[in-house]
Amino acid sequence: MSAATIRLTTAQALVRWMAAQHVATDGGEVPFFGGVWAIFGHGNVAGMGEALAGVGDALPTFRAHNEQGMAHAAIAFAKANRRERAMACTTSIGPGATNMVTAAALAHVNRLPVLFLPGDVYASRRPDPVLQQIEDFGDGTVSANDCFRPVSRYFDRISRPEQILDAAPRAMTVLTDPASTGPVTLALCQDVQAEAYDWPESFFARKVWRRRRPRPDEGELAALVDAIRAAERPLIIAGGGVLYSRGEEALAAFAHATGIPVAETQAGKGALVWDQPEALGAIGVTGTSAANRAAAAADLVIGIGTRLQDFTTGSRTLFGGALFQVNVTSHDAAKHHGQGVVGDARAVIETLTEKLGDWQVPVAWREANAIAVLEWNVAAEAATTPSHALTSDAQVIAAVWRQASTDTVVVCAAGGLPGELHKLWRTHRPGGYHVEYGFSCMGYEIAGGLGVKMADPARDVVVMVGDGSYLMLNSELATSVMLGLKITVVLLDNRGYGCINRLQQATGGRPFNNLLADTRHETLPAIDFAAHARSLGATAEKVAGIFDLEKALARAAASPKSYVIVIDTDPRITTQAGGHWWDVAVPEVSIRDEVAIARARYEIMKKEQS
Repeated sequence: MSAATIRLTTAQALVRWMAAQHVATDGGEVPFFGGVWAIFGHGNVAGMGEALAGVGDALPTFRAHNEQGMAHAAIAFAKANRRERAMACTTSIGPGATNMVTAAALAHVNRLPVLFLPGDVYASRRPDPVLQQIEDFGDGTVSANDCFRPVSRYFDRISRPEQILDAAPRAMTVLTDPASTGPVTLALCQDVQAEAYDWPESFFARKVWRRRRPRPDEGELAALVDAIRAAERPLIIAGGGVLYSRGEEALAAFAHATGIPVAETQAGKGALVWDQPEALGAIGVTGTSAANRAAAAADLVIGIGTRLQDFTTGSRTLFGGALFQVNVTSHDAAKHHGQGVVGDARAVIETLTEKLGDWQVPVAWREANAIAVLEWNVAAEAATTPSHALTSDAQVIAAVWRQASTDTVVVCAAGGLPGELHKLWRTHRPGGYHVEYGFSCMGYEIAGGLGVKMADPARDVVVMVGDGSYLMLNSELATSVMLGLKITVVLLDNRGYGCINRLQQATGGRPFNNLLADTRHETLPAIDFAAHARSLGATAEKVAGIFDLEKALARAAASPKSYVIVIDTDPRITTQAGGHWWDVAVPEVSIRDEVAIARARYEIMKKEQS
């Protein structure tokens, strides 16, 4: 007797299958897909559009205003959910699809799950070339969606209905696997979306996916235990993997029991609450003086859940001691000539706790780090105290922090703000710091804030964004109003790309093409950001300084809908305390003496790289 089947289109089958996928979390079993973001066009409206309308609330559909923006929101949703849940994004072919490629790269770099379902050309090729089709004169199989290949963990083009039976489960294995997770692209040929097939009913059975926690190899773990016991000045660098494994409580207990200090990457910030005695704060180029001093003095550095990008390592000039890399991904565990310990962050930390017993760091190492933290706190207070000069980013950050609740999530992505936030924001609880700095993508901020709010509507979300990023991508502010998902946006207007202007001058260049005043222009634009935000449906105001900002933040907290506060800041000011060198290549030859001086400094620091 043949198995029971049901006749559905490919698109209908895909969305029904997606609705059946669940994940086991600490809070119980929940749908894996939080919904589908959709901007419809001729490549997906007839197939995916009809299917999504038919499935209803079983797999809710959300409309956005920009394809890149909706993809950022989906990625932020996954990050805020610690990679336990994800969303999907569907577009037409052509520009709708390629608008998501930047977001796919962001998800790939940050190891965050998202399912891309772009429409594709006709599998039959009968009406070719269709509207928006890319024609490759040497390869008839190429479409615009091939742009997704290098920025997808798994890519497939669905040219027959039955291919979904294999492709969909393979997609889920990638989306739910802690080692290989990231963006998945299933390019859906538009004629195939509408094609019917007799599907086995078993394909749509409810399935629950469970978090995999790989245990470390005994030999690798033993080597780490021996190294810790032999160390006098060990240091842990907590990366995003600690939070994704929900290992923050285990790390806090381990640090407290052993006295090993903990520094944090951008992705790992919040792994410890800011005032735990072992917390040294941010590490690296945007690090605190306490963390960077410990990194330089440490005889053993233990990376946990970090991919050790250049901002973390000071472009390989910061660490002096032996390096161990604990990571669920072998690719990351092998970096920088360190000794790898492949395993889930929480599982490794819990095992280390058992193996080390009552071992503790020497008292002198505890005391040295405690003094360094006190010194850093003095420097941070000096940087954030309001003055009579034009407002700095640091002063704005401190004002936002003072007005925030312990449940507030701060969201940011690019420019100078992530560096200042990494140093200065004091995280009250895990998940309260959401900064996308793997791809440092301008335009992520507002869309990302929306995704964070969707992940946990009960928490207040404060987006901090510069004028440059706001101008690049602001349309999902209107989406937040439309969906009734309130976010507060603090827009710092320094009239250009202030961060890159400072970097330009630090490498010997003259101010050129970054601040609006230094660009080719006839008239400088007088942009009324508050008026623009109001035109998108938000409540908005511009304030004159820190005192007025704090009062506006109180009004924003009481507002029922998205609220934008604009404040002018000085593009020249940045926190001088803390920080470390970053490898930005300076021209070897230039007519400017300033460049020659910068190059000489650069050559000196290059010699320090390991």
